Amino acid sequence: MDKMYFTEEHDFFRKSFQDFLQKEVVPHIDKWEKTGQIERFIWEKFGEMGYFGIYQPEAYGGMDLDLFYTVIFLEELQKVNSGGFAAAMWAHAYLAMTHLKKEANHEQKEKYLAPSITGEKIGCLCITEPFGGSDVSGMRTTAVKKGDKYVINGSKTFITNGIYSDYLVVAAKTAPELGNKGISIFVMDRDIKGISATKLNKLGWRASDTGEIAFDNVEIPASSLMGEENMGFPYIMQHFALERLIMGINAHARSEFALEYTIQYMKDRFAFGKSISKFQALRHRVAQLASEIEVSKTFNYVTAKRLNDGEYVVKEATMSKLISTKVADEVMTECLQFLGGYGYMEEYPLARLLRDSRLGPIGGGTSEILREIISKMVIEGVSYKPAT
Repeated sequence: MDKMYFTEEHDFFRKSFQDFLQKEVVPHIDKWEKTGQIERFIWEKFGEMGYFGIYQPEAYGGMDLDLFYTVIFLEELQKVNSGGFAAAMWAHAYLAMTHLKKEANHEQKEKYLAPSITGEKIGCLCITEPFGGSDVSGMRTTAVKKGDKYVINGSKTFITNGIYSDYLVVAAKTAPELGNKGISIFVMDRDIKGISATKLNKLGWRASDTGEIAFDNVEIPASSLMGEENMGFPYIMQHFALERLIMGINAHARSEFALEYTIQYMKDRFAFGKSISKFQALRHRVAQLASEIEVSKTFNYVTAKRLNDGEYVVKEATMSKLISTKVADEVMTECLQFLGGYGYMEEYPLARLLRDSRLGPIGGGTSEILREIISKMVIEGVSYKPAT
């Protein structure tokens, strides 16, 4: 199946990225998991190697490669066994930078996108709010225009890269009376007066800095607006397809990683005089998991191909995240069980994998919300269209 989507150039990229991760990232993962802070040098190394620019325009230092380079980027990041590190990288490259790529003007791209590609600047996307969760239209953060400035008040939470990033892409209501039709998107430097952040203590993704951010009468120039005023909601919605597919791909990749590790463990582990991989009850459970992973992976590749070809695959991407993250949770639970007591030990990868995977059905839209979105499309015939 891989040959349907990946060329020799893709394979070369995968091998070189694997080598890079093993040399430059893996030796530091345990330290970053303990400190909750990813050292700055690795962002710059990613930038030097061009990894932040694979999906970005050449005019600003990117390579504008097809989406399957992104698929490889995401899959290999899951194999370093740190969901937090992986999230920090892809949240920068595919959340904050996607809005810059699509909505920012030339000056904004020169100031924020170009140095993001080189790893000199780190970005975060600020949408979710303490009282809103998956309800984007219910956000309370406001941006009131006063002359040639906007004044921002409100708060955001669960923001990946929310503590150590250099700039923020922020959604706020410029016309609260219009509901979801009154949201706009802004980009701003972190060091502006009135912006403060609190680090959150999480179950998993411990290497990444997840923050709650407060905006207290933050004044930004009107030039900080990205795209058109009051078009923020459709901008956000059209990017959810990519975000949800990313999380689906992450899920099938970490599932593969966990199952491959577990199968090798089972082959090496002996009980009652034989390898536990020979016990039929365990073999059949592995077969079931492998089948579910393969189905998820195949669907995700097909969806990635359609998105790469310009289709608006919001339904399929939503399904990808819903199913792939559910499968991943089942895989982690089962694989930890296959390891017995060792699965519960931090020296083995399954304990961290289980914690990190649990965010899959929550972040980027909970599974409950995704089911409602899908039900509207398949039962009521609702059709979502990209922003124009």
